[in-house]
Amino acid sequence: MPMSSSSRAVVLRLVCNLQSLKQVEQALASVTKQSLFSDPLIASKLIVFSALSSLGSLFFAQSIFEQTPGDNTFICNTMMRAYSRSAFPVRAIAIYNRMLSSGLECDKFSYNFVLKACGRMLWCGKDDVSGGEMRVSRKVGEVHCRVFVVGLDSDLHIQNSLLHMYSECGLMGSARWLFDEMTDRTVASWNIMILAFDQVGDFAAADELLDLMPRKNVVSWNTLIARYVRLGNVKAAERVFNEMPERDTVSWNSIISGYAQVKDYAEALRLFNEMTDVGVKATEITLTSVLGACAETGALDMGKRIHELLKEKGQKIEDYIGIALVDMYAKCGELTCARRVFDNLEMKPASCWNAMIIGLAVHGHSQEALKLFHEMTTRKRDDVRPNGVTFTGVLTACSHKGLVEEGRWLFALMTEGYLIKPDMKHYGCMVDLYSRLGLLDEAYGVIRCMPFEANCVIWRTLLGACRTHGNVELGELSFRQLAKLGTLRDGDYVLLSNMYADAGRWDAVERLRDEMGSGKVLRRPGASNIALE
Repeated sequence: MPMSSSSRAVVLRLVCNLQSLKQVEQALASVTKQSLFSDPLIASKLIVFSALSSLGSLFFAQSIFEQTPGDNTFICNTMMRAYSRSAFPVRAIAIYNRMLSSGLECDKFSYNFVLKACGRMLWCGKDDVSGGEMRVSRKVGEVHCRVFVVGLDSDLHIQNSLLHMYSECGLMGSARWLFDEMTDRTVASWNIMILAFDQVGDFAAADELLDLMPRKNVVSWNTLIARYVRLGNVKAAERVFNEMPERDTVSWNSIISGYAQVKDYAEALRLFNEMTDVGVKATEITLTSVLGACAETGALDMGKRIHELLKEKGQKIEDYIGIALVDMYAKCGELTCARRVFDNLEMKPASCWNAMIIGLAVHGHSQEALKLFHEMTTRKRDDVRPNGVTFTGVLTACSHKGLVEEGRWLFALMTEGYLIKPDMKHYGCMVDLYSRLGLLDEAYGVIRCMPFEANCVIWRTLLGACRTHGNVELGELSFRQLAKLGTLRDGDYVLLSNMYADAGRWDAVERLRDEMGSGKVLRRPGASNIALE
């Protein structure tokens, strides 16, 4: 039975006045009941609010999108736009690919959003997106060819997006060619090239472009800040920041992120407080950087204040803010709060699972960490796969509780099931696992099978285990390896000396004491952190 125009008008009025996620749910019920998903205006209104509003939900938007015919460019672009700035950029590329395969017209917005998604993939890093820069650069090349074919190659926004993507992929030849071919260049075009030359270490070319840049404004000041941050000279960046006649959100974000990058978290937090005092609104990137600083310094109170502020504003906690909150609470030991935020996230990338798993593991909740890993690997909705960081977390969980069989199985699963090449941390977890249980021959066997030289952490782990379980011969070998690496400390001498004493080898004890008294042994002073309000 066809729906009356008055019924459609009621639903349309409802979706045109959405102000909360609850209203989206109510509207969605009406749309479902009256089979209105094929109505492009109603569907687009629902998706725009759900996908793009800070009060919406990308998960809701995706569920609505899946029920639409999928033949509307605007709706597809809206979803691509949302995913291109989310923790799931690969989904924007999937929508773009589907548009092409179905013959749906792509406009300049479609190409811009898919290029932004490529940029987000690079920002996410290899942690969440497999394939790395090669996969992204290939997609950028494909999009560029397509843009040329459809006659949008002269669009300035698309040119800048292409310029940025080629630069981020390290394809400086392609970036410079495109830059030289541009008939009109915005300030953003110059900034992209200047920062790109800095990134590859061609500082002379970057300086030359900065001098040739025709228009100088706030953006140029921000370019200088970003330059110094990339070069690791944050003090110079702050000097530029202090000299600026006018600062915008980008300026504050750049300097705060810069201090976070060089691990000067106290200064990052101080600048954030100053930023809020002068009334500048923090962006997602700023808050993510600050929450990261809170996580590393244990500034739980500030992290909680940011969380409360977000809740007071009614902002939906998802994507990178959600991940940062989970990580902050987990590293600060507030596992209940971390799990609450984690459970309320409707879409979780691998980095979010990793933060929660590692948080549980390092705080002794090994079984909960392994249970969460199982949930991650069996959950299909988010298309997430465990990566190297995930396995570091679960192997740490096994190590802390002495779960040998589980550790062996997980190590095999990582290498054979997921084809992940173990790194130093994975081998270190296995050495620690065997060492804690006195399986010293197996621990040493892991070290011997490593495709690279063990570091001082691994040898020191084995040395400590040899002291605990009385294996003098292997302890001496570990001690010699630490000496070979030039990383011996006073504590290492104490461990070996105690082993000799337990074995009754007092002449060896005396020799080590003489060496310690010679002044050549590295002594590491104690330190503590005090947070001042």
